[in-house]
Amino acid sequence: MKADVPRQADMADAANIVLNTIRRPVIMVDPDGFITFANADAEDFFRSSANMLARNTLAKLVPFGSPLLTLVDQVRERRAPVNEYRVDVSSPRLGIEKMVDLYVAPVPEFPGSVVVMFQERSMADKIDRQMTHRGAARSVTGLAAMLAHEIKNPLSGIRGAAQLLELSASDEDRALTRLITDETDRIVSLVDRMEVFSDERPIERYPVNIHVVLDHVKAIAKNGFARRIKILEEYDPSLPPVFANRDQLIQVFLNLVKNAAEAIGADPQGEIVLSTAFRPGIRVSVPGTQDRVSLPLEFCVRDNGPGVSEDILPILFDPFITTKPNGSGLGLALVAKIVGEHGGIIECDSTPRGTTFRILLPAWKEISQGSGDEAEGDRT
Repeated sequence: MKADVPRQADMADAANIVLNTIRRPVIMVDPDGFITFANADAEDFFRSSANMLARNTLAKLVPFGSPLLTLVDQVRERRAPVNEYRVDVSSPRLGIEKMVDLYVAPVPEFPGSVVVMFQERSMADKIDRQMTHRGAARSVTGLAAMLAHEIKNPLSGIRGAAQLLELSASDEDRALTRLITDETDRIVSLVDRMEVFSDERPIERYPVNIHVVLDHVKAIAKNGFARRIKILEEYDPSLPPVFANRDQLIQVFLNLVKNAAEAIGADPQGEIVLSTAFRPGIRVSVPGTQDRVSLPLEFCVRDNGPGVSEDILPILFDPFITTKPNGSGLGLALVAKIVGEHGGIIECDSTPRGTTFRILLPAWKEISQGSGDEAEGDRT
């Protein structure tokens, strides 16, 4: 037994070294709310040494009524980890416009204690991540409406004039009139594709089995553009229905799977992974209000292609952004619009070894029988 003592001490030292290596503030809070551990980044974050932090409760270090305190109590009660995006912890001590993502988890070895990891977000980053899909939708909507009204009519006149000229043109000139006709048809087709963005009618939503949707998308892909690519499934079969429109979800995931297949190309080792998961702690703020909406359903499309360029990644959901020679750059903008209209968020993580599109959406839950009200819900 004596031989185990230095080994345990060595392990404790190693744990401290590892935690201090993590470039995120990490603290442990005991049942009474006192901070019993803080790594180096936490000392910088709270602008105090670990010894000074140990003399204070967490409630004294964060703003009064901070959601962080509620999360800590929630984790203690449920004994389950919770993620929360974009929490405002601004204060004179921590700094103004201090936005963080939080991961709070219980420590089974120390009943009542919890670990909190902070991921700092700038205000601009907060707005980018939460509003990317909505901003892309608004910009494309305005552009689509302008194109439909201001461009299609003159194009119709140009096409008609070219057809009249073709009747009396020589063979050499007839090729030019046909070129004019073909190009005007191509532009009209592009405008027609964009008109879908200007449709502001409310979406008809109802409970949808996401696995039926993904199986349908997989069947289309395997019989068409992804017939030579392995498509794997990592499903949580116990998921509740998603509160969504089935046809629009098919459009979203078909577009994402097609993008993944095109990124993989002819690579014989290429594969696409479709995954579903329940994330009970994920909530996001609703723009213009103090409300926070639960988005517990996470759906991912992951590929092992070459990834997305770092230059493109921040504007990936903007219209006309594409790396394909013949691409229009409207596919992901449409995906962002649909996800935004469902009250969800879409994110993209990419490395040279692959890309993951992550969609968070609300679950179906009937609030009161007979009222017809539906809202985000919990696992059922």
